[in-house]
Amino acid sequence: MKHTNRSDRLTRALLSLDGLSIGDAFGGMFFHSEAVEHSEARLLPAPPWDWTDDTLMAVSVVQNLRDFGEIAGAELLTDFVRRFDPVRGYGPTIGGALMRLQESDDNEREVFARLFERQGSFGNGAAMRVAPLGAFFADADLSYVAAQATRSAETTHTHVEGIAGAVAVAVAAVIAWRNRATPLSRPDFLNAVLAETPTSETAAKIRIARDFSPGVSVRFAGAVLGTGLQISAPDTVPFALFCAAEYVTDLREALWQTVSAMGDRDTTCAIVGGIVALSVGADGVPADFYANREPLPPM
Repeated sequence: MKHTNRSDRLTRALLSLDGLSIGDAFGGMFFHSEAVEHSEARLLPAPPWDWTDDTLMAVSVVQNLRDFGEIAGAELLTDFVRRFDPVRGYGPTIGGALMRLQESDDNEREVFARLFERQGSFGNGAAMRVAPLGAFFADADLSYVAAQATRSAETTHTHVEGIAGAVAVAVAAVIAWRNRATPLSRPDFLNAVLAETPTSETAAKIRIARDFSPGVSVRFAGAVLGTGLQISAPDTVPFALFCAAEYVTDLREALWQTVSAMGDRDTTCAIVGGIVALSVGADGVPADFYANREPLPPM
């Protein structure tokens, strides 16, 4: 496959970042008592739509790739710490670790490696931020994409499930971009993702998502796969990839369908947005969604 230059790679990554941040901000607006009713009626929340930690960490990933051309783990983690903002809705474990690092001289890698009795985090945080990495390396071998996604994940998520979730999302972004002219069916799309995803519970549940009957509802898929309420990679990534693969040609529909299952809706929508934007292109990003999203922070 012909490799493109870094400028082309960055353009793709920024497209994915737009989709991710729009999904993140859109999904995050449905955390209130009328969320279900508004989702079912497809009533757009009033702007501005504030993005969360999903977007803020994805910005760090894109900046790291822009500056170094590949994941530079130490510098990426330093930027996660520098940008940490407690009002952005970080998970308690990762957010707490980033806060400690802002206030101390602890060894950064050791802080995350010690989590969960030294098993490392298996949360969805590495997956939620990684679609732009897949976009950046969409012209590279999938094994290289998986290796870069692993390097990105390991800055904060050293557990096999956290890594598997990141690899699966990054590869899904590549698959969406490469097949944008003739999008794959859900089974073929998820088969391609599974070919690179490490053996894990996350992979096993992606396989279940692949094998659902045609026309299965999003709510049924969420009931079987989980919708991120456990904030883990296995409970989040398979459902998000189901939604992305099922609605890969329509970003607006993909986000409405994803949010209709509730759950960790900012993160599931962020993952879906970062992938589907690569399939539909900049012209397929809904203009009203884009206008409603809070502006991105500087890089």
